[in-house]
Amino acid sequence: MPETQGKIIIFTGNAKGKTTAALGLAVVAAANNQSATVIQFLKGGGYTGELSAQQFLAPYLQIRQFGYGCSRADAIRLGSGKCNKCGVCFRENCRPKHGFAVAACDYAEQVVTAATNGIVVLDEISHAIRRGLLPLERVSALIAKRPPGLTMVLTGRQMPDELIKLADQVTECVMVKHPLTAGIDARRGSEY
Repeated sequence: MPETQGKIIIFTGNAKGKTTAALGLAVVAAANNQSATVIQFLKGGGYTGELSAQQFLAPYLQIRQFGYGCSRADAIRLGSGKCNKCGVCFRENCRPKHGFAVAACDYAEQVVTAATNGIVVLDEISHAIRRGLLPLERVSALIAKRPPGLTMVLTGRQMPDELIKLADQVTECVMVKHPLTAGIDARRGSEY
């Protein structure tokens, strides 16, 4: 059973680990028989490990991606291919004409107002705001609509100060050392 007073938790900063930390909270909630929904703004690769993992925590964990899909997703998911860093998904995710961020926020509103979750993660929400794909006011209004027992987790670099002020807990991820700086590419089972 979720606690009576939910929290607003933010993971921000320029280093890796924000999504991973948020997913960890969702997994803990799901392992305790609480519904957890992760809404990934501007992510649509379809091959990340967390998408495969949700089946093991069903029906408590649900992950929905709202973004441009990768044409190589099946091969990457199966381990027979790798991301070739073409950048198409990143460019397409940032184009307002697709409406990915708006669709993700519409879905988030449905989930939050249904009041059936213990935790809702808005992954990469700050990117949607910073790129002008979603107004900050709409995200603030969504937070204001949350029922008392719902914990909301927001992730992304350069989180707006207005959202940080609303939070109960803010963690800034700072890189001290990372394999990418040594030329080691993203690894299956670790970064995706």
